[in-house]
Amino acid sequence: MPRYAVGDRVRVLELNKPGHIRTPHYIRHRTGTVIQFCGAFLNPEDLAVGNTGGPVVACYRVEFPQREIWPDYAGSPEDSLVIEIYEHWMEPATEKDAAHA
Repeated sequence: MPRYAVGDRVRVLELNKPGHIRTPHYIRHRTGTVIQFCGAFLNPEDLAVGNTGGPVVACYRVEFPQREIWPDYAGSPEDSLVIEIYEHWMEPATEKDAAHA
């Protein structure tokens, strides 16, 4: 069962993991909104090092306002970035996080 639902506000964690990861540095510590549950898949961080026996991890599409990522963004305030993020890289957003969005 997915931890997050469409519409949930989430904050991307900084896990300081070495090696192959799919969570870009520029999106860490940012707050976005879950727009889709994509399913559960083997963790690509494990697959990159040949570990094919690990548990599956939920994956979501999360939308971030461009200005949340790049404060000096000069485009439309309606512009956003959508990225797929695995559940272990996210936590529920707090009211403090929402104030910065």
